[in-house]
Amino acid sequence: MNYDDFIESLSSDKPPAGLNPWLTALWHARKGDWDRAHRIVQELPDRKAARIHAYLHRVEGDHWNSRYWHERAGTRFPEHLSLEEEWEQLVHLALESQGHVV
Repeated sequence: MNYDDFIESLSSDKPPAGLNPWLTALWHARKGDWDRAHRIVQELPDRKAARIHAYLHRVEGDHWNSRYWHERAGTRFPEHLSLEEEWEQLVHLALESQGHVV
C-alpha cells in the first residue's frame, strides 16, 4: 500500500484488511474516531505508537499530554506543523512499516 492508496481507503466505512496497527489508528483518527485510534495506540509499546499517541492528544488540545508522549517517543513537540502535516508525516512513517507487526 502506498500513500495514495491509504488516502483512497478513507472513502470506505472500514479500514482495509491487513493494515498494521499504526496505520489502522491513523485511519480511525482521520475518520474522526479518536477513541478507537487511542485504544489502538495505547496498547502498543513502541515509539511509533507513542508518536501517534502524542498526535492524538494534540488533536484534542491536550498539549501537556502530547508533549509527554513525544518525550516517550524520543521526538519533539511539532510546534510549527499543522495537525494535517503531522498526520501526513505519521502516515508516511507507518507506511514504511506496513507488513511489519509489533
